[in-house]
Amino acid sequence: HLLLFLLFVGPFNCFASYSRATELFYSLNEGLPAGVLIGSLARDLRLPTAGSQQAASLQPPLSFTLASHGLGGQYVQLDNRSGELHTSAVEIDREALCVESSGATIFGASAAVSSSSPSPESCLLLLDVLVLPQEYFRLVKVKIAIRDVNDNAPRFPVPHIRLSVPENAPVNTRLAIEHPALDPDMGTNGVQTYRLRDNYGVFTLDVEENENGERTPYLIVMGALDRETQDEYVTVIVAEDGGTPPLMGSATLTIGISDINDNCPQFNDSQLNVTLYGNSSLGTHVATVHAVDVDLGSNAQITYSYSQKVPQPSRDLFHLNESTGAITLSTKVDGDTPRLHRLIILGNGPGCIPAVITVLVTIIKVMMRPPEVVPRFIANEVEGVVYLKELEPINTPIAFFTIKDPDEKYKVSCYLDGDGPFRLSPYKPYNNEYLLETTKPLDFETQQLYEISVVAWNSEGFHVKKVVKVQVLDDNDNSPVFSEQLIELSIEENNVPNAFLTKLHATDADSGERGQVSYFLGPDAPSYFALDKTTGVLTVSTQLDREEKEKYRYTVKAVDSGFPPRESIATVTITVLDKNDNSPRFINKDFSFFVPENFPGFGEIGVISVTDADAGQNGWVALSVLNGSDIFVIDTGKGVLRAKVSLDREQQSSYVLWIEAVDGGDPALSSTAKITILLLDINDNPPLVLFPQSNMSYLLVLPSTLPGSPITEVYAVDKDTGMNAVIAYSIIGRRGPRPESFRIDPKTGNITLEESLMQNDYGLYRLLVKVSDHGYPEPLHSTVMVNLFVNDTVSNESYIESLLRKEPDISVEEKQPQISIEPTHKKMESASCMPTLVALSIISLGSIALVTGMGIYICLRKGKKHHRADENLEVQIPLNGRINLHMLEKKPVEISNI
Repeated sequence: HLLLFLLFVGPFNCFASYSRATELFYSLNEGLPAGVLIGSLARDLRLPTAGSQQAASLQPPLSFTLASHGLGGQYVQLDNRSGELHTSAVEIDREALCVESSGATIFGASAAVSSSSPSPESCLLLLDVLVLPQEYFRLVKVKIAIRDVNDNAPRFPVPHIRLSVPENAPVNTRLAIEHPALDPDMGTNGVQTYRLRDNYGVFTLDVEENENGERTPYLIVMGALDRETQDEYVTVIVAEDGGTPPLMGSATLTIGISDINDNCPQFNDSQLNVTLYGNSSLGTHVATVHAVDVDLGSNAQITYSYSQKVPQPSRDLFHLNESTGAITLSTKVDGDTPRLHRLIILGNGPGCIPAVITVLVTIIKVMMRPPEVVPRFIANEVEGVVYLKELEPINTPIAFFTIKDPDEKYKVSCYLDGDGPFRLSPYKPYNNEYLLETTKPLDFETQQLYEISVVAWNSEGFHVKKVVKVQVLDDNDNSPVFSEQLIELSIEENNVPNAFLTKLHATDADSGERGQVSYFLGPDAPSYFALDKTTGVLTVSTQLDREEKEKYRYTVKAVDSGFPPRESIATVTITVLDKNDNSPRFINKDFSFFVPENFPGFGEIGVISVTDADAGQNGWVALSVLNGSDIFVIDTGKGVLRAKVSLDREQQSSYVLWIEAVDGGDPALSSTAKITILLLDINDNPPLVLFPQSNMSYLLVLPSTLPGSPITEVYAVDKDTGMNAVIAYSIIGRRGPRPESFRIDPKTGNITLEESLMQNDYGLYRLLVKVSDHGYPEPLHSTVMVNLFVNDTVSNESYIESLLRKEPDISVEEKQPQISIEPTHKKMESASCMPTLVALSIISLGSIALVTGMGIYICLRKGKKHHRADENLEVQIPLNGRINLHMLEKKPVEISNI
């Protein structure tokens, strides 16, 4: 960087009078997007700005360059020509740039980030900019102050704060909360206030600010505390900054009330009366005193002691356990022992005045010794407790008891006192020997502990009791039991993976490990079901599809931890509930129906089959016609497609419909299918003759026309199709001088001349042409009159037209035309006459004399020909062209042989 500086500064030493250092100061908010204008160096330095006339005349032009692209340079973009400074794509984060630097500067070559400023909250971005060329050279120090915005919420360093307050804390006690909230923002955007959501009426918060501006919350006690009433308060502490709008953070605050020794021991009674027989054995329990201290820990420790008022003989006779308060007989009672003892006992607590209770012990003098009961245990016995396993057989021996009178003066008897399956019976042949045994198997799950007594009494009525406790030991004799043997579950299909199904629960009446139950899936369970061994939580790891499988049934096992283990089995049934996840499905995407035309309205065209894999209402499908609903209708339930009106193929030969199927789900799903209806033709249209256009038209035929020459044609079409449109032509009636001179092609309708025309063949010919189709079952036909006027000219057109208006006297001869059937419309026959014409012309050149003779012959017969023509012309035929009227008066006597 030093080298770069020397390269720029060295050449300009001689121009020092024109160079000067300048400092510019800008400010902007943190977090602005790229392209925000920070300032214009050219404008602020009062240099020629880009686009001005002065700037345009500079050679070389002004340029602005960052002295280094260090840390600060990444946050700005400098336009080298205009000197405009913009924010770059790297977002400025004030908290990341100025991390509590307290005046420290993080340098990045010529560009640096600094928070050293008169204000402790300032954060400066420093840039060095070089301005060229030489006459404008200067080093510009640019300082950009980054203003803080409230973009960080207060946050406590720990989510749970615990504070301890002694229960005897006076009102207005202040306790600092050691984990105040932190907010990276500065000034008013930092933490301003604290509050409690619930102060329980005994707490409040105060905030203290030190010289560094740090705010610390303090908990203030506003009321009396008593641990014995409430030992803990749980609330939420909320920190709020001063931004607009303010941001907040919170943490759980637990206020524990610590115990102080503010309670002393107390006895429930002030005096206890006890009676003791004089023949009681050493260690006999006399009484137990018990005091209570509601404090905790060491503050609640109680010790018991005799008062100084208790005489020493009583202290020697009765032993007091200082921890438990139990009083037992410590020495033998004899004749000199006082019969009444007043035992004053103190309950001592730390720092307390002792509590006092008086125990009055009255000793009853006994003149005889009581019977003795001596046990000898057979079963396992520890400290007077006999342990027996459950399911032990009947008559399991427990102990022998020897009953005797120590004075051997009195008869002693005994019996068993207490409930349970036990029996005490004399054991013969010995006297005073008794056997204690069971009468039926023991059951741990029914009762675990029995307390029975062997009672001996003598003839004087003196009783002695020996207590025996029988503890039943558990055995693994119970299998786990499910709460339900049939566990019926349901789940919607398309569930999330690892979805919870249920929590199985089985109990085992056995104790300990023998009663601990583990859960397992049966071998018939699918692999995508999982059962937690310990908790019994049943889950499914994959999505279920009802359409793939609706019912699942498998077994689960509950196994205990006994040896050998016992188990039980339950059955799980899972019903997968339907969701509307399947659109209606047509069996085909395209349907085609062939319907004869003129099909009656509302007749059944076809059935549209559609299915929906969903169940219930989700699987209900309604059909509708999307287009053509004015003509077609569909039975939404059965899918029957019908036409409202009769259909005519000649008007429209096919229909394309779109059928929509919508199911009953919510939201509903739908699909569409294309329906093509093709109308089959029926023979309902007779052939339509297009030419000749009228029965009143006629055509002039020159007598010189050669045989085989085409004269005219009959052209017809049929709107039907197929065989119904195959047309045949035939002449069914003739009228004229020599009517058989003309024939019609049955396939094309072309009329040709069969024979040469003579002079006596002149006149009007009327041909009744039948145009018939090949429809089934009944062909249809039309007729047309073809009028041919054989003559050289037409001299009197009105006369011919008068003949045409007369009804023709033609006998109809019905003959079926013999043609090969082709299902196409008639085509024009295109046989050419050119070769024939050429041949005839050559022959004519050699036969001029013969033609002249024939002409004379025709002239001689002309008069007779016109006479016959008046009698024969009566039929309407089409005229292929108009005839010149000026020729009507001429009577040609010659004909041309072409």
